[in-house]
Amino acid sequence: MLHATNTGTNVNHQETVSHASRLIREKLGNVQAGTLGLVLGSGLTPVADAITGAVDIPFAEITGLPQSAVAGHGGFLRAGRLSGRPVLALCGRVHLYEGASAAETCLPVRTLGALGVGTLIITNAAGALNPLFNAGSLMLITDHINMTGQNPLTGPNIDAFGPRFPDMGRAWCPDLVALARREAVGLGLLMERGVYMQIPGPSLETPAETRAYRQMGADAIGMSTVMEAIAARHMGLRLLGISCLTNKNMPDCMDPISHEAVLDMAGRTAKQMARLLSALAANPALDTPSGAA
Repeated sequence: MLHATNTGTNVNHQETVSHASRLIREKLGNVQAGTLGLVLGSGLTPVADAITGAVDIPFAEITGLPQSAVAGHGGFLRAGRLSGRPVLALCGRVHLYEGASAAETCLPVRTLGALGVGTLIITNAAGALNPLFNAGSLMLITDHINMTGQNPLTGPNIDAFGPRFPDMGRAWCPDLVALARREAVGLGLLMERGVYMQIPGPSLETPAETRAYRQMGADAIGMSTVMEAIAARHMGLRLLGISCLTNKNMPDCMDPISHEAVLDMAGRTAKQMARLLSALAANPALDTPSGAA
């Protein structure tokens, strides 16, 4: 019975993605070659505002796509142009702590893949675990650690999406990371590099957990991104990840942190994010980085 139930769920997800992509094409037309996919995390409104000629489609109008009730997550797909490049931006996301399954949190990203997006930039608001990183800076994700205890690929594989055992050895495209670093230098932006860890949330980590996660090699921590990255790589998308470091986790002097404070810092840091993403979108190398993973 368990196998049959999982099979039905996965089939439904495939149908959901197919239906969602068809609805979007009906509203927007065919997606242009070279369209960049974006996932905009908490408080990153300035990035969405940088998209010109915007057409918004609320997730509520795209049957089957999950909707978030968390502050700072808009809940719509924005189509437009960033530095002249066509983009499809997911403004808001659903999290595991809202009760969605790992696979359900990835349905919007899978829909972008089904529409023909080949390169995806995933952003988030994260806490800095590396004591050398400061709040208010950006971090390029070079690798990740999945501490959620879940995986969006659990259950029978959907061959139309990707292989049963996708390789995660180069989940975050090194060429895209290098390209983003060059653009950041040109803009005079401080850009850290590091390992991102996803926890399920919604409770924030304790001092003991902070020490443990840092010892495991994590430089930043949050409650999103890794599920989406696994699903995107399963579909063969090239990935770039950028975290807005909104607070600094020091286990021996943990300051109280609120979601409102995270959103405030993310909003300020997002101005830097918008400049970087605009520069990346304008760079022709974004289409064909050499040796892309």
